Amino acid sequence: MPSSGRKPLPPLLFLVALLLELALHFLLPVAHLVPPPWNLLGLTLIVGGLAITVIADQQFTRARTPVNPFASPSTLVTHGAFRFSRNPMYLGMVAALAGVGVILGTLTPLSVPLVYAAIIQQQFIRAEEVTLLQRFGPRYATYAERVRRWL
Repeated sequence: MPSSGRKPLPPLLFLVALLLELALHFLLPVAHLVPPPWNLLGLTLIVGGLAITVIADQQFTRARTPVNPFASPSTLVTHGAFRFSRNPMYLGMVAALAGVGVILGTLTPLSVPLVYAAIIQQQFIRAEEVTLLQRFGPRYATYAERVRRWL
């Protein structure tokens, strides 16, 4: 895994992305795509996304394996939320960002979750997958064949 001193952790990137969504909405709204009251549907994405993230985090805690993407994993977690996505914590953060974009209702904030997902995949998920394959070998390879990266 890369050194943690080089990259901010995904939750910090999430907060930066959230601030970027707000800035884009107020400074460069472009087009209004989701009018009230439909924009309130974004609350479902926010609550659901944050719930998935918390549940997956708790699964790591119960399995006594680190959540920090720079730490060495001690256990391969494949149950609960990890039956549906190999990266439910990241998926939850993307869903929450999408929910904020829907609530704001303008085009520019809705681009942020896509960019966030691309950065997370490139900067974290790819390295994590290599580490998991090295650490757990065929067990991880079988899991990766069965469960999709995102959904």
